[in-house]
This record gives sequence, C-alpha cells and structure tokens, in this order.
Amino acid sequence: MKKYNILQAIKKAKVVAVVSGKTIEETQNIVDALILGGVTGIEITFRMDGADLIIKNMVQKYANNSSVIIGAGTVLDSATARIAILAGAKYIVSPGFDLETAKICNLYQVPYLAGCLTITEMVTAVKAGCEVIKLFPGSAVDPSYVKAVKGPLPQIEIMPTGGVSIDNMTDWFAAGVFAVGAGGNLVKLDANKDYSKITDTAKQWIQVSNQL
Repeated sequence: MKKYNILQAIKKAKVVAVVSGKTIEETQNIVDALILGGVTGIEITFRMDGADLIIKNMVQKYANNSSVIIGAGTVLDSATARIAILAGAKYIVSPGFDLETAKICNLYQVPYLAGCLTITEMVTAVKAGCEVIKLFPGSAVDPSYVKAVKGPLPQIEIMPTGGVSIDNMTDWFAAGVFAVGAGGNLVKLDANKDYSKITDTAKQWIQVSNQL
C-alpha cells in the first residue's frame, strides 16, 4: 500500500485506537474487539515487549480486510521504526519529532505522524516529510487550537491524541482535524477483561464518527 493510500485509509477510519495491553495475547484480543466494533485504525504502541510480533500477527490476520490499517506508536527512534516497518506497520507514530525516524520512514515510503505541539515543531516536521501531525498532548489544548494553527498553516493536517473523547470528538472534527487518536477513553479494559465492553465502546465511537 502506497503512502497516499495509507493516509487516505487513516482519514477514512477517522478514529485511531492507541493500544497497549499487558501481554501479547491481551493486546491482540483488544485489537480484535476494536475491529469487531468497527474501529479499523489501530496503533500498536512500543511501550510493551513484543509490539513488533503483535503488529506482524495482526497484519497477517487482517490481510484480507482492506479497511484495517495497523501502525506502530510510541516510536522513539529510527531503529524502532525500522523494526516496526519490517513487521508490517503501515504507519509510524511518535510522541515527538525525530529527524532520523522521518528519514527512515521516507526511505520505506511509510507515513510518519510525528508528535508536535507548537507551530515551530509542526513546520519542522512537515519540512522533513510528515504529511500528518500528531497533536500531542491533545489534552494540553482544545479544538480552537487547531483552527488557530490552520489560520497561517491551512495545509497542515492534524490528528489530536490525548484528551480526545466521544463527547468532544465532534468538536475536534468541526475544527478541521484529519483524524483523532484515542487511548484509555476507547480501549480501557476492565478488571474482568470483558473484551465485549471494548467492542461496545468502539461501536459508540463509530456511530458518532459516521455522523461527521
């Protein structure tokens, strides 16, 4: 899948779930529950051991489902980015911007969604080839910030992550975001490990996003 097509798939998905379970099995079950609920944008974070294996397994499992787009998150350096890409990650997400990571993603023609907060950070990332900026932490600002950024920089595509909820998702999209990233508000697993609740939550998110 070429870079443009990957970005369009993320845009179509609208919601990217940031997933990090306690074990490989738990994480894979969360991914399955999300996809069952209609959330097809999946970001497997490298906050846990075995993230590359999870990416490989999930990419293979959903190879025949063109709507499912699996990427890697919490990628802090180019070495991790390459591991994720070789495992099958379709896009790379970082909490900040790293030039060497941008270079390796450009080499493999994989979208790099770098985490930025300020205008200067965003301009730097775009110059390095980042087509979509991860606004992080989204909880530090509100949707009006997106409108303020797009005033002087209307060409910048933004995906807020952190602080996005089913209640404020509409406001973010009204401000002109490309997509939204969501972690705990979407993928939190209860003590009983009832994955059906994640599926139910995913369905609620998708119901709202389909109206946007």
